[in-house]
Amino acid sequence: MFIFSSLSIFSKNSLLLGLLYSIPYKYSSCFKNLSNIYIVVSLCCPSINSYLFSSTFLTIIGCKQYKLFPVFLCITLFSCHFQKKENTSAVKEVDICIYGGTSAGVVAAYSAKKMGKSVLLVEPGKYLGGMTTGGLGMTDIGNKYAVTGLARLFYRRIGEHYNKFEQWTFPPSVATATMNRFVKDADLDVLYYRRITDAQVQNKRIKSITLEDSQQPDKKTLIRVKAKQFIDCSYEGDLMAKAGVSYFVGREGNEEHDETLNGVQMSFWHQFPDGVDPYLKEGDPNSGLCWGIQPNTLKERGSGDKLVQAYNFRLCLTDNKENQRPFEKPENYDPAKYELLARAIRKMDLHIDNYLLFNWGMMPDNKYDVNNRGPLSTDMIGMNYEYPDGNYATRERIWQEHVDYTKGLLYFLTHDERVPSKLRDQVSRFGWAKDEFVDNDNFPTQLYVREARRLNGEYIMTQKNCQGEETVGDAIGMAAYGMDSHNCQRIVTNGMVKNEGDVQYHGFPPYPISYKSITPKREECTNLLVPVCISSTHIAFGSIRMEPVFMVLGQSAAVASALAIDDNTDVQTIDVTKLRKILKENPYLDGSTPEILVDDSDIDKIERSGHWQKSFGAHYKNSFLKSANQKNNCSFTFMPVIKKADTYEVFFYCTALPDQEMPEVMAFDITGKEGTKQVEISPRSHKGAWVSLGTYAFEKGNWTSSIKIDGCRSKGALFADAIILVPKK
Repeated sequence: MFIFSSLSIFSKNSLLLGLLYSIPYKYSSCFKNLSNIYIVVSLCCPSINSYLFSSTFLTIIGCKQYKLFPVFLCITLFSCHFQKKENTSAVKEVDICIYGGTSAGVVAAYSAKKMGKSVLLVEPGKYLGGMTTGGLGMTDIGNKYAVTGLARLFYRRIGEHYNKFEQWTFPPSVATATMNRFVKDADLDVLYYRRITDAQVQNKRIKSITLEDSQQPDKKTLIRVKAKQFIDCSYEGDLMAKAGVSYFVGREGNEEHDETLNGVQMSFWHQFPDGVDPYLKEGDPNSGLCWGIQPNTLKERGSGDKLVQAYNFRLCLTDNKENQRPFEKPENYDPAKYELLARAIRKMDLHIDNYLLFNWGMMPDNKYDVNNRGPLSTDMIGMNYEYPDGNYATRERIWQEHVDYTKGLLYFLTHDERVPSKLRDQVSRFGWAKDEFVDNDNFPTQLYVREARRLNGEYIMTQKNCQGEETVGDAIGMAAYGMDSHNCQRIVTNGMVKNEGDVQYHGFPPYPISYKSITPKREECTNLLVPVCISSTHIAFGSIRMEPVFMVLGQSAAVASALAIDDNTDVQTIDVTKLRKILKENPYLDGSTPEILVDDSDIDKIERSGHWQKSFGAHYKNSFLKSANQKNNCSFTFMPVIKKADTYEVFFYCTALPDQEMPEVMAFDITGKEGTKQVEISPRSHKGAWVSLGTYAFEKGNWTSSIKIDGCRSKGALFADAIILVPKK
């Protein structure tokens, strides 16, 4: 049977078979000894040892037709060779391999392709875009000034969908279509359902990575990817870990980097009120703890540990009954998981409008991005400790536990008698949006992995960077959100249940992120960049970990990788000045004329008359100026430097101020190539957004063009924040 199988292989290749039969008879004598046959065959192909003493093989040996032995033996050896080759992993070879189809991964792949490199984007699952397409429609931006390059283009394209200049909130389906547009425009090669099992490292360089089928990992359908440069864009940092690069998990103690907001933090935000009993039988410690409470002891404030902040799903719900599917009872529903919420409800005035139950992020199309809020919500506190370093089976279990918990929570709030009828009715107004996540039971496709591994890189971003006490000279992007950590554990303290780990520290301006923070230590790996699990402390990562920032860093990493290839150098030694120049002068990587931004803080590009006061708060960058304009004699002039004569659309940023502080009319004088034109706008209808002042031709040079706020023609108080000149294509 084995021989016939072997022959069948070669029936498709007459040339090889002919060569086998041409073996001279005289060489058959060397195979007359059974031991010789065994040695030769076993050395060449150990996998067929079991066949050597099969009845078929022994019959052949026992016969006198030694003339056939060389043929049979060679066929067997070649058969073995070909069978082994069939099980050998397929090989793909590219310039740059990006692991993780997150928003950063898609932007990185697009950027690398635009830089003229061959690219492979590897996604362990089915969907691209990570949290940006997986439910995070109410994006935590912090400050729009920090969003640059292709990340800004993403929000511009979302705006196109709604006939706006930009749009910062969006349902998942619109985000998905926008991400797919990047994939299509760059004709990206995407490998779905592939996850890393191994990284082959030689001389501190990743030579290749091995990928298994994430749907059928038992099958020997491995793919090996060879590349000159690798970029880890996963939320987990799996490529980084497989390559042997060092990393952190958990919270540093404050003393490690001279911080104040790291480590153990007991906050009043997202907290249980005093007096909520933690025991299964209220008042009886011997009865055990309610579900969701960890048997941990509260450590000293600021002390470090290995805990990570809670994960959840960002839900897309709607109150539009025509596009709504009700919350159904999940298969693994366990009402005991929500006992603590029932007890909290008895002590708190919980309803859907006071932000003590959910955070309702309003999106277009009557949809809501629903996030964690309050003492017990969508965050599954303390149930993710095994995730960062867990194997794939462990992570899948944790993921499914979060699915079951989340679906169960909504069912509990709409059906359980422990929930007041008024609250049940309020939550029942909502349901799953039927036109979102249509191939995933209308449920989000991405678990919000807020924090997993963090690179131990060339430079560690800390709280001091966030607050501007330390700055870097090799910035490749900016972060702008506050230092934000969700709770890390739910424990018993003083006989009451309490959440621990929440930090919400805001109020500082955008700050630069170091190129060295996405770069491994040179002694560990020289052809890998990590723009998502970047080198930072737990609390600094709480500020950096925003999707727009990840996109910015993904683009920066791709351009840096291309430069490393072009200059035949390590990622640690690329020309960072050249990298920064490309990001600034060619932000969309298509050679188009870059936009021109002038902010109120650009003192060499502004002029003002009358009394103006610097203010902070809801703004475009870090500050804005405002004037009472009581005598209608104040003015403010933006003077952009025009490096290329072109036609630009001028946008003015309308700072989001209270209605009583918003002017009724703001008048502008726009001076360009064709003289000065006058424009008026009603800022109250454009709060927190850019408003177009029209399209104008501007000549190259300094002081040749201006956008002036004219207090004489305006009505009411004035404000000055920023302008952008967008070249018309």
